[in-house]
Amino acid sequence: MEPCSTCMGFENSFAFVVESLSTHILTLTLVVSFESRKPASAKSSNMSQVHQLTPILVDFPVEILLDILGCLDVRDLVRARQVCNHIRQAIDSSSKLLYSIDLGYFNAIPVPSTPGSDHSIPELRKSLLRSKTAWQKAEYSQRDPIVLPHPPNMHQWSCGVLGFPAENSQQMMFFQPQLADGHSNATTLRQWNCKFDSAVAHHQFSVAEDLMILIVRARSMESHAYDVIFRSLSEDKAHPAVAFTSLKALDNEADLELLNPSTLRSSIFGDYYGVMFRNVNKANGGVADFLQIWNWKSKDDFQCLEVFDPARKTMNFSFLTNDKILVVNTSELLLYSLVHSSNSLQLTAKFSLPALHSPFEYTCIGFSPVPSDARAHNRMVALSMDPKIPAFTSYIERNTLLELESTYVGRYGNSNWGPNHTRSFEESSFDPCKHSVFGFRCASLVGERNTQRPLCIRDFNPHRVVDFKAGNGTRWNQRLVEGGEILPSSGLFLEPLGSGLPYLETTTEEKFLSTDLTMEANRVTLLSFEIMSSIRMPHAGEQSFVEHELIQGFEVLDFE
Repeated sequence: MEPCSTCMGFENSFAFVVESLSTHILTLTLVVSFESRKPASAKSSNMSQVHQLTPILVDFPVEILLDILGCLDVRDLVRARQVCNHIRQAIDSSSKLLYSIDLGYFNAIPVPSTPGSDHSIPELRKSLLRSKTAWQKAEYSQRDPIVLPHPPNMHQWSCGVLGFPAENSQQMMFFQPQLADGHSNATTLRQWNCKFDSAVAHHQFSVAEDLMILIVRARSMESHAYDVIFRSLSEDKAHPAVAFTSLKALDNEADLELLNPSTLRSSIFGDYYGVMFRNVNKANGGVADFLQIWNWKSKDDFQCLEVFDPARKTMNFSFLTNDKILVVNTSELLLYSLVHSSNSLQLTAKFSLPALHSPFEYTCIGFSPVPSDARAHNRMVALSMDPKIPAFTSYIERNTLLELESTYVGRYGNSNWGPNHTRSFEESSFDPCKHSVFGFRCASLVGERNTQRPLCIRDFNPHRVVDFKAGNGTRWNQRLVEGGEILPSSGLFLEPLGSGLPYLETTTEEKFLSTDLTMEANRVTLLSFEIMSSIRMPHAGEQSFVEHELIQGFEVLDFE
C-alpha cells in the first residue's frame, strides 16, 4: 500500500526537525569547545545559548535524541558529549554512536570476526573494546608454537602469511598459522605453493587483494627487460580482476645484458603496483633509477615511468594513498602525486632528512609497508635510517605528511618539520623484530638480537594520549612518554632527532626468542627459533661430536 500524503508530510517534517535540531547541537558543541579554551574571566554571553537550548533537548525522548545525534559526524559527537550530562549519557547508551566514534575519531580498526560469529554492532564494539584492553594491559593468549617445515629465505609478510621463494626461485611457498577456536590453544599450519616455468627475479603478494605478482626476465630478443605477471594468491591461475595477465617493464629503457635484479623494490596498494629499479644501465648509455607504476585492474593500460638521477642515490618508495607516493634518497623525502590525465608523477613536496656529520651518509633507508586496507584510516609510518652503525627509526603520522604538503607546498628542512612531528629511536643495528606497525600501534622486541626479549607495544594514537593525560579510563599497565630531546649517543647527527610525538607504552613480562615479527589488528606473530643440540656417535673408534640444528617456527600471541 502506498503511504498517504499526510504520512509522507509527517516524515518530511520530522526529518526537517531532526536536521534542524542536529544543527542546534552542532552550534552548542562549537560554542562549548571554543568557550572552554577561554579563561573564566573571558567567558562570553555565547554560553547562554547552551543553557537556553539544553533544557529543550533534555525534554526529548532518548530515541528521538539519538536520531538527532546520529546526524552529527564523529568529531561533533565527541564535542556534543561535553554539552551536558544528559546528552553525554544518551550518546554513551548507544553502541552505534560509540562504535562510530571508535572507528572515526579514535581511528580504531575493526577486529576481524570469525565465521558464524555475531556481527551486530554491540558485539563488534565489545570485540573492539576487548582487544583494546588486551593491548593496553599487554595480556594475550598464547597459542601452541608450530614448526616450519622449511627454513625461510628472503621472506615477506602479508596479513599474517609468510611467503618466500624456494627451489632455485621457481617456486613460492606460503605458510599461515591457523588457530583453533577460543577454547583451544592448538595451532595448525596451512601451507601451499605455486610453481613457475622460469626463475623469479622478484616477488610481492597481498592477502587483502588475493594477489601475487612475479617479476621474471623477459625472453631473449624482446625489447623489454622484465615481464610482470599477476596471479591469484589462493588459486593456481591468473587473478580474476586483472586487466592484463602480464605487463612489460622497462620497455626499450635498459641495456638487457647488464641487468641486476637484486636492486628491485616493489609495493602493492589497492589497484596500484609499483616497482623501483635501481642502478639500471640504460639502453642509450649511462645509469638511472626507474620507478614504474601500473593500475593492474585498468583496461586503459594505465602506467607511468619516473626516472631519477643515480647521483641522488634513490633508495626506496612507498604508497601513502592511491595517488600519493613517498620516495626517499640519501638526503630527503620526496612526495609525489599521481597525475592520471598525463600518466605521470608530479613532485609536490620535499622533506629534508636529519643532517649527518661528514663523512657519514645513509647507506640504507626503508619504510614500514602501508597496507591498502589502511586507505580509510590515518596510521603511523616508520622510516628506518641506517647510517652504518647505529640505526635509527623515526615515526610520523601519514596524514601529517599529507597536510604539510597541502599547507607548505615546496621544500623545507628537517628542523622545520622533523622535531615537532616525529619520534625517533636508536638501535645498535637494523632488526626485523622492531617497529612492526599496524594503524597507530607499533610492536618491537626490546633488547639485543638473538637473546630472550620482552615485547614492547607503543600506541601513538593522539586521541588516546589526550584521554590518558586527562585521566579518562583505566590506565592498566601503560605509561606515557612525551617531551625531551632525542640526542643520539653516536654523534652522527648535526641536530637533535624528533621528539614531538607522545605515546603510550606497555611491555610484556614474558620474553621471546625470535628473528622476525608481524602485527595485525589483534595479533602478533613471531618467527621464533630454537637451537637443538645432539650428540652424534660416528663409526666405531671415532670421536663423538655435538651437532647443532636451528629449528624455526611460528609463535602466535592473540590480543583479544
